[in-house]
Amino acid sequence: MFKVIPSLSISEGKIVVLKKGNFSNQLKYDFNPVDLAQLFEDNGVDTLQFLDLDGAKKETPVNYNTLETISRHSNLKVDFMGGIRTDGDINKVLEYGASLFTASSVAVNNQDLFASWIMSYGREKLSLMANTSSDMLIYKEMLKTTDLDLKTHIDNFYMRGLKYVKVTDMNRDGVLEGPNFKLYQQLKAQFPDACITASGGVRSLDDIRKLRDMGLYGVIVSRALYEGNIKMEDLKEFAV
Repeated sequence: MFKVIPSLSISEGKIVVLKKGNFSNQLKYDFNPVDLAQLFEDNGVDTLQFLDLDGAKKETPVNYNTLETISRHSNLKVDFMGGIRTDGDINKVLEYGASLFTASSVAVNNQDLFASWIMSYGREKLSLMANTSSDMLIYKEMLKTTDLDLKTHIDNFYMRGLKYVKVTDMNRDGVLEGPNFKLYQQLKAQFPDACITASGGVRSLDDIRKLRDMGLYGVIVSRALYEGNIKMEDLKEFAV
């Protein structure tokens, strides 16, 4: 099974794409989030990534109403991320319709808490988002750097039962320059039992097919889809 997962990044009520994770360098789109979600569903998509950029900046989820509206008007599994820091945040996004959730910064700043979520919510419910630049871990988009190696960070949770990992090469994110295939190949070899989803750089159907043929679990797409490099009807090829 291979999933193509469209991403909706919401900032100040708009769908946006950040270039290389930079809040000051973003593309804005005039799509209606609910209409877009329904269009994804009509073309065979079953899972949507909902990225609350306002929540990521404020370090607590913000766009509950948009989440709820999408959840009520589609049958998509909504994977929420952006600002999750506490069990209260998780319970609230689930209450507003999310089926899954993804965390990033908290896994850097409070590793024990994130590891406890693997047990308390179940490994099928959550994903780790690991953002990288030159194999080093970064978080809060490109705002904060660490001295943590990407693979060491993933391994810390992989050894505790983590199943789903999303990895973004932030140097390629939102710029349509192609995924970091070498990185994903290395991760697949090191973590053979992990469900690895690639994020960043996808520009064409050929990129998606190559990631699928590498044995990854999935790929996240946004700009290439919004700007027509990948057509909505093309998503039917990967319907699960």
